[in-house]
Amino acid sequence: MTLNTLMKPLLIAGLLVSTLVQAAPSAQQVLEASPVDDIVVQYPAMMGQGIRDGLKQRAQVPPMVADTIAYVVQNSFRPEEIKRKIASNLGASLSDEQLTKVHDWYQKPVAKKIARAEVAASAPAIWPQIRKKAAELNELNKGTDREARFDRFDRAARATESAVDTAIALQLGLSSAMAAVRGEPANPDETRQQLEAQRPALQGVVGKQVYDSYLYTYQKITPKEMEMYLEFLESDAGQQFTKVVAESVQQAVTEPIENIGNQLARFRNLGKENAQ
Repeated sequence: MTLNTLMKPLLIAGLLVSTLVQAAPSAQQVLEASPVDDIVVQYPAMMGQGIRDGLKQRAQVPPMVADTIAYVVQNSFRPEEIKRKIASNLGASLSDEQLTKVHDWYQKPVAKKIARAEVAASAPAIWPQIRKKAAELNELNKGTDREARFDRFDRAARATESAVDTAIALQLGLSSAMAAVRGEPANPDETRQQLEAQRPALQGVVGKQVYDSYLYTYQKITPKEMEMYLEFLESDAGQQFTKVVAESVQQAVTEPIENIGNQLARFRNLGKENAQ
């Protein structure tokens, strides 16, 4: 038996091992590598706090009722279900090459630094700090590269677009909740039409909030690091990843809306029964 014959099985085995090592990461692995995984864990609290703040600021209902509605909203979302949906959609929509590129990006030190900043800024407890520092950060960043890069970031990350869609979904849920509290029939189609008519004005308001959040979140990210991040977001893999995540989260927000109204209706009926 020649040396060449002996080497062939080893070469084949080596190629197989190489293939396994270079196999594309799974959608679940990509999700876990990204900050989305940790942000989704906070999503129920974010939704509940958003509803609570909105109702109390407008004084639409007594504080106790606002807290009850926020509680129902918060408990209508399951982070693990949202993550399963995102992972499933990523697996169905991204190629192996795209999954690999996204995973590779989130292994880089700069990506980990940016991810930590994004996760920290998404916590509801930080929102008052973002509002408090907004005027100061707006003034500090006038005419800077950070200000100039915002439009690119906003387009690439779909930040304002996604926030407006989520705000409309929240308003639909809130409308359903308020109808249940009042014992009135909900009309989600009519409410959606009204909200869609307000989309241009909503984009202006939400866009300002997104900019304030952008300045706060990335204040310790250098211009060079931000440029690297933008290049990832603007890449084919980054665009597809962002699109699928945004659409998946949007589905996760809208699907429990009817359930929220039903739960609040049961709370209302139970209150009537106890009062009798």
